[in-house]
Amino acid sequence: MTDNATSRIAVVTVIGMRKGFLIGGAVITEKVFAYPGVGRLALQALAYRDFPVILAFITVIAFLVTGLNLLVDILYGWLDPRIRIQA
Repeated sequence: MTDNATSRIAVVTVIGMRKGFLIGGAVITEKVFAYPGVGRLALQALAYRDFPVILAFITVIAFLVTGLNLLVDILYGWLDPRIRIQA
């Protein structure tokens, strides 16, 4: 079971990292393909120096990436019962 659990943890880690890059890369994708969205809003806010919008965008992205990393860490314990929190 250890090999199977180790491989599942590696897959979850890679998927979690890729989702983080995907969230961050949305700005570039929206700019290249001219999609209206949050990334385009962030670029317009940078152009007009609209600091509250920039701060809100960065805060939301940071919370999304942090929440995704928390979910990956919780999945580690579920996939491999040997992993436990040590106090």
